[in-house]
Amino acid sequence: MRELKIIVCVKQVPDPEAPPSEVEVDNIQMKIITRGLPPVINPPDEVALEAALQIVEKHGGKITVLSVGDDLSIPVLRKALAAGAHELILIKDECLKDLDEYSTAFVLSKAIQKIGQYDLILTGREGADWNSGQAGLILSELLGIPAINLAKKIELSNGEVIVTKLAPGGLEIVKTIIPALITVTSEFGEPRYVSFTSLKSARTKPVLLWSAKDIDIDLSILRKRRVVSLFKPLRARKCTIVEGKTPEEISENLTKKLLEMLKTVTT
Repeated sequence: MRELKIIVCVKQVPDPEAPPSEVEVDNIQMKIITRGLPPVINPPDEVALEAALQIVEKHGGKITVLSVGDDLSIPVLRKALAAGAHELILIKDECLKDLDEYSTAFVLSKAIQKIGQYDLILTGREGADWNSGQAGLILSELLGIPAINLAKKIELSNGEVIVTKLAPGGLEIVKTIIPALITVTSEFGEPRYVSFTSLKSARTKPVLLWSAKDIDIDLSILRKRRVVSLFKPLRARKCTIVEGKTPEEISENLTKKLLEMLKTVTT
């Protein structure tokens, strides 16, 4: 029986858990900067990697992690190897800076064609930076394979993948043939803990670096994301003291105040 092959697409993002005091908005380059804090693997993509690891633990196989960008941090992305992935491929090139979702998916599709045979492609539900959730489904269309999104549980049986997925008001169970692409939701479960020993061991594992030329990209197809405005939201705080001579009067005055505020919001 042929070895199961899974590709997990991950992206590098600013740390979404960074404290607000360490976050700056660069209005010139239109990007978010986390001072003194390294980027991280997109948390939803870590869940997709966890799904791949669980599948391989049950069925055997090989996991290839794939990432695209212009300033990818190899030490950050090596965490995927430390978690248990077998191969890490980075498509790193200056011309891949600030790509929109379609262009990112296009580059991934060319890299996957170079990789060759695969059974499953897993991605996170969305990026923690732009939260668009588009690249994975666009990728499936470019590759001409079926896609199932918002997976909570993934099972393999007789050349098919059976997915329990989130749906409005509940869950759905759907299946399709492989190869297929699946986007994994955070409800799948927490990514496993990666020990310091595993991280240290991952430093010695090779990383494949490909350029745009290596995957035969037509640069004229690529489009950049154009950010029109980027700013920190202003938070206005106001304290209102509700008074009264008795607890009952305070309660009545509070109710009146809340109703007034509700009218202001709804009008």
